[in-house]
Amino acid sequence: MIINLTKDTFQKEVLESDIPVLVDFWAPWCGHCVNLAPTIDQLAEEYAGKVKVCKLNTDDEQEVALQYGIMSLPTVAKFEGGEIKAKTMGALPKAALVAQLGL
Repeated sequence: MIINLTKDTFQKEVLESDIPVLVDFWAPWCGHCVNLAPTIDQLAEEYAGKVKVCKLNTDDEQEVALQYGIMSLPTVAKFEGGEIKAKTMGALPKAALVAQLGL
């Protein structure tokens, strides 16, 4: 299950999570974001219970995107203990995402 984040839920769902969290920073107008969506869905299924998978619409939640320096879409960040531990930019193949994010 993928959680759609807002600035009001980011703290609880991401920063206070007991397990690692992947956050897909995306926007509806971003073609590469749309192309990456099925891969994010697959990761959510495969890592269920081990990694929480979330999406944050940067158009709706610009404040959060700016806070984490998101300048390119899509960006996928892995948070652990409330901090970004790994980050990828662009619509990477699944194997590259898994390797670069240390899943």
